[in-house]
Amino acid sequence: MRAMSEEDVDCDEREDRDGDRDLERVVAEIRDRVDPDEDERARLRDVADRLIERAETAATDRCDGADVLQVGSTARDTWISGDRDIDVFVRFPPELDRETLEEYGLEVGHATLPEGHEEYAEHPYVKGEVEGFDVDVVPCFRLESATEIRSAVDRTPFHTRYLERRLDDELAAAVRVTKQFLKGIGVYGSDLRTRGFSGFLTELLVCEYGGFRPLLEAAADWQPPVELDPEGHGRAHETATPSRDVAGGNADLDLPFDDPLVVIDPTDPERNVAAVCAEANVARFQHYARAFLRNPRLELFESEEPDPLTGAELREHLERRGTTPVTVRFEAPALVEDQLYPQLQKSLEGITRGLDERGFDVFRATTMADGTAVVFAELAVSERPAIERHEGPPVHVRDHAEGFYDAYADDPDAYGPFIDGDRYVTERDREFTTARSFLESDRLFDVGLGAHVETALEDGYDVLVGEEVTALLDEFGPELAAYFEPHP
Repeated sequence: MRAMSEEDVDCDEREDRDGDRDLERVVAEIRDRVDPDEDERARLRDVADRLIERAETAATDRCDGADVLQVGSTARDTWISGDRDIDVFVRFPPELDRETLEEYGLEVGHATLPEGHEEYAEHPYVKGEVEGFDVDVVPCFRLESATEIRSAVDRTPFHTRYLERRLDDELAAAVRVTKQFLKGIGVYGSDLRTRGFSGFLTELLVCEYGGFRPLLEAAADWQPPVELDPEGHGRAHETATPSRDVAGGNADLDLPFDDPLVVIDPTDPERNVAAVCAEANVARFQHYARAFLRNPRLELFESEEPDPLTGAELREHLERRGTTPVTVRFEAPALVEDQLYPQLQKSLEGITRGLDERGFDVFRATTMADGTAVVFAELAVSERPAIERHEGPPVHVRDHAEGFYDAYADDPDAYGPFIDGDRYVTERDREFTTARSFLESDRLFDVGLGAHVETALEDGYDVLVGEEVTALLDEFGPELAAYFEPHP
């Protein structure tokens, strides 16, 4: 191998400088897009101040010791230009019982948002719109420590306080850039449809690594499980590096989590902030971190829905792949997404398991939902022979073997029993010779469906097979494009 010449070194250094300039140029342009200007900040402050004043009056009228604070990204200056969310938390003394807290919380919410409506999470709360801003007024308990929480929302004020002490202007700007990057690659959001990176997780990662680029450089080399303990809650070993990233795990850590990314909540050592983050989304973040560092470009910050497939394109995919798509289509249960998608996922797992167990080999599968919902499976095998092989126990296992033999000895439709190797075998009629017949049968309800999905299927559903799935294009054209033209 020839030694590198000075000319080679100079060339590499020029390429590095060019790459650095490209990255800095892209980040600067994204900052111009995502940083709110002074007018936008002033409008938000004005609306937030009026809402907080209104909520404080209503809260203190009802309960001594109540107070109000703004939380979330707009409170921490990590919100992206165009975001219109204001989160107002009304804290009540811990002596209050839960029922009274919920009662006062709704009263304060309606006093703050006269045109608002009630929604339900762990506590009921009031949601509304004020001058174009989406506003939530949420009750919680005022506690001394996040380890004392009675519901998830009680933790939020501690998160705000923790980050306010750590985020300076540059880190806040880096958070905004990072959020936009995560949105662009489709992994931003802790809802159970996305199962990606929450705003709080994004803020912690930027603080932990010291910026957008350092985070990407670290993520590009992550070896899951990645374990971060920002406050060193006695669980992580001491380190002098800016990050407490432990590639591939570490014997000094004793973390009760089984997730690809573990970020210990700095306010609550028993919680993994990244618990909702799907393994695929951690991998997707790594892929695009490497892609951006290798070739910085604006397109990675821009999320675009794929163009819908046409009928001709879908038929071409099916012919080329030689597989058989099958779908179960039904009216989507009237649930919020965080309830609907776990039930769809459970149903997908049950249906694909049922297909696999009956020999209809599932190649790939997904779910889709809008007004209707779909469990979509692509099969390598959609038809099976009229008979199936059914193996019994070894002949020497006397009781079980005799029971098996007696069960089939007088069955006129069975072939056998006969001996193959050391065990009894019979060949019997297959219950379902096509995937359609299984999906249209009552046995579909034995596979372990989500409760509300099962109820919806009892009200009726359609089974589409092969080219019949083109009927989905009007409602799910982009989703089918994403399925048949996949990318990371």
